[in-house]
Amino acid sequence: MVKIEGVFPVLVTPMINEKEIDWEGFKKNIEHFINEGVTGIAINGSTGEFVSLSKEERFKAVEVAVEQVKGRITLIVGTAAETTADAIEYTQQAEKAGADAALVINSYYAHPKEHEIYEHFKAVAESVELPVMIYNNPFTSGVNISVDTILKVGRDIENITHVKESSGDIRNVRDISRQGKGSIKTFCGADDLVLESFLAGATGWISVAGNIAPRLAIDLYDSVQKGDLETAWEIYDHLLPLCNFIEGSGKYVQIVKRAMDLQGLAGGPSRRPRLGLTEEEDAKLIDLLKSIETVKN
Repeated sequence: MVKIEGVFPVLVTPMINEKEIDWEGFKKNIEHFINEGVTGIAINGSTGEFVSLSKEERFKAVEVAVEQVKGRITLIVGTAAETTADAIEYTQQAEKAGADAALVINSYYAHPKEHEIYEHFKAVAESVELPVMIYNNPFTSGVNISVDTILKVGRDIENITHVKESSGDIRNVRDISRQGKGSIKTFCGADDLVLESFLAGATGWISVAGNIAPRLAIDLYDSVQKGDLETAWEIYDHLLPLCNFIEGSGKYVQIVKRAMDLQGLAGGPSRRPRLGLTEEEDAKLIDLLKSIETVKN
């Protein structure tokens, strides 16, 4: 089994302009995160603007990432789609291309009921053999999946191994982590609750902030694993303003892309309807980056 624990930045899809993806920049970014020491990366997620990409672009992103990673770290591919049939197609393509795991959310427009969510996850997972991480994000999908459904999915379907918990309810992380032992593990998907999530039992972090400060994100995780909570809290205190900005802005994609550009990596514009940061938002981001650089140095 591949290692699915630790810090996984969820990558942007860098662009030269609104129409053209920066594939060389995408490779450069992946190499950067490998050099920083992350356990793995996630692509084609919300931060990667998957809803703005064509099927061909999503397929190519997987192929490029697999080739660039070359088995050095774990590659999780977002295979979300509005219909079960499309989610199966994306997940099967990820497996065939050589990805290590898939990240699957429920339909984000139909607002399915609990039994429909269960059947969706079951159908997608049973169409492949690779590990599947399900995703609870009520702010995106409009549905807050119950702990009972998440636990049932983990018990019933062998290759559903993890859940990315982004509800913002730390009780969900606690209850799934404690009740799901042996069947499903939790990943933090809320940047502004990451340390709390680790303390409640999360074994990893699909991180937006990890794009901007991967080393600090890794150090936070490592400190928790060592039981050095004093250091973990110190790091968290430095990271939390950035996490709060990302979570509260509504512009997490634009923030990360701009930060990548400012750090000499590949970001570029987002596809419309997303527009760039305002002057005020840009100034705040620059101040946060300066604060993080002070900590790193």
